[in-house]
Amino acid sequence: MSLREGFTTGSAATAAAMAAFGRLLGLEFPAAVDCPLPPFAETPGEPPTAAGRLNIPLAAVTLSDGRATAAVIKDGGDDPDATHRARIEAEAELLTPADAAPGGGEILVPGFPLLLLRGGPGVGRVTLPGLPVAVGEPAINPVPRRQIQAGLREVAALRGYKGGVRVTLSVPDGENIARRTLNPRLGITGGISILGTHGTVRPYSHDAWKASILEGLSVARAVNCPRVFLSTGRRSERLLQNIFPLDREQAFVQVADFAEFSLRSAVDAGFRDIVWGCFFGKLVKLAQGLGHTHAHAAPLEMERLARWCAEAAAGDARGLESAIASCTTAGQALDLLLHRPDADALLRAPALRAKRVVESFAPGARIELFLLSMNDDTGRELIRL
Repeated sequence: MSLREGFTTGSAATAAAMAAFGRLLGLEFPAAVDCPLPPFAETPGEPPTAAGRLNIPLAAVTLSDGRATAAVIKDGGDDPDATHRARIEAEAELLTPADAAPGGGEILVPGFPLLLLRGGPGVGRVTLPGLPVAVGEPAINPVPRRQIQAGLREVAALRGYKGGVRVTLSVPDGENIARRTLNPRLGITGGISILGTHGTVRPYSHDAWKASILEGLSVARAVNCPRVFLSTGRRSERLLQNIFPLDREQAFVQVADFAEFSLRSAVDAGFRDIVWGCFFGKLVKLAQGLGHTHAHAAPLEMERLARWCAEAAAGDARGLESAIASCTTAGQALDLLLHRPDADALLRAPALRAKRVVESFAPGARIELFLLSMNDDTGRELIRL
């Protein structure tokens, strides 16, 4: 069964802006908007050409006192994120020539129609450098800005409108939603970001994760973090933060299963001091030489782990090798190893191999590797190399 695609906050904002602007010009969008999708091909002297189109349902369209407001319920498809079902609103008002200069907090989007874009309640504001949006501006990324303008251009052409428009984007529950995202760490305060490189959300695509890794590294570099801490998830990150309490929050970047991508990207961002923290299962997969450690893409090879540990064991290791090889999970193998008096030597066997692999993904960087454990309530450091 195929998974259902969704659409981004950028597409939701574009559809809402098109509907509100159209209502001001006397157009009706009865149930949905045919929304242009990025990226846009540029031809000199011609309007940009959309990569595709998507029919996006409208939740509401109202007109009052010369302003129109439209709303779209963001749909993440079969891979919903924190913004799934968020209400994205756009308020539009026509501009006179005297209104055409941007005011405080407004973005002037060059081109036709003249577009002043504003972030309302629930749309975040950028407070740290390193993001593709300037400090002080609403967190509306460059691609959605162009997408909104492309949609408004289409609406203006239907009525021959040559003037300008001010669009204010709002997300009524955006501030609460943002607490479940990485926005606070990235220095985006007060709400969510309006995002979307392609306009649609492909279920379980790697694109969004990789983009968040790059943003985290960029912010860490921009705020002059001397080193970066890469971890595979929130629990391993929390343990690293406990070990290194004096390093600022922006230095910690969650990278999920993207080991090779994140390490190479950290070097590309200019980091030469990298701390890597993970649990036992991910460490063994790294020791196997795998750059992507997801369970489906990268099976854990117990026989190899058993052989490494047997080679490092003190005394007769025949029983140990067969016991590890018969384990079905990394947790079982770790528990077995931790109950042996030579546990440290056994854990170092895969850890040393994992460190060599990590170093190969980050040429020129100094790597410090931590094997972490959550076998108790607080977690602990098992190996540091």
